[in-house]
Amino acid sequence: MRTLLYAIIIALCGATAGFALSPSRAPAQAPSGLMDAYRTIHAHRFVDLTHTFAPGIAHWPGFPNETVRTLYTYKTSGFLAQLFCHVGQWGTHIDAPAHFAPGQATVDQIDPKQMLLPLVVIDVHDKVARNPDYTLSLADVHAWETRNGPIPQGAFVAMRTDWSKRWPSQAAMENKDAKGVAHYPGWSMPVLRYLYLERHAVATGHETTDTDPGIAASHGDYSLESWLLHQGHYQIEMLANLDKVPESGSLVIVSFAKPRGGSGFPARVVAIVP
Repeated sequence: MRTLLYAIIIALCGATAGFALSPSRAPAQAPSGLMDAYRTIHAHRFVDLTHTFAPGIAHWPGFPNETVRTLYTYKTSGFLAQLFCHVGQWGTHIDAPAHFAPGQATVDQIDPKQMLLPLVVIDVHDKVARNPDYTLSLADVHAWETRNGPIPQGAFVAMRTDWSKRWPSQAAMENKDAKGVAHYPGWSMPVLRYLYLERHAVATGHETTDTDPGIAASHGDYSLESWLLHQGHYQIEMLANLDKVPESGSLVIVSFAKPRGGSGFPARVVAIVP
């Protein structure tokens, strides 16, 4: 990560230095610096962390299914246009702080600078394979930092569980027992407090439908998600392909549409991998 970030910073600083030392050359120098950063980034591998959504995909059980209707076709009108109807929290999606916290930022109010971030992937998929109710622990986070150094300020921290391999089945994602209780992994409050209050992460993401583990969510307990969003941070749910991204050294692009007052919306999340 540091190599990639340093290359970008050097390229951008070169543009700034050109402007400061020779204002008359600024129009030529600044674009050159940005193009150097672009070439550095574009030389790396891009990994899509986004599920393709459609009617019938896994979703929070309280939401209606998506519907799609074709309005115009090539045969009748010479072009194709479709009407997509779905809840904001559909597929791989962003939860804005306003999803749970009145008066906090909606999707359209999220700072674009929070859409390009260092990516941290904390891998606990082996533990989840043994225990689907596993919750991320501080020991997991500290072990990551022992290997990679402190989690960088302003990071996007993703929890890899490989739960996304159950996509798009609702039943497989929920993993309910005979009593109807869901069993899937989740975060823990000590970890969220550490990441946001001590390491100053910008956002977190996971492969499941909820921040809270399935047992808690089955009983209407969304206290972890509520706490996170009340802190003014956003999160991404139902990420994919985290098994194709290293635990450190990558950047992430988090993009989404801009619905006025939106509490959530489908997102396109892409990792830039060394």
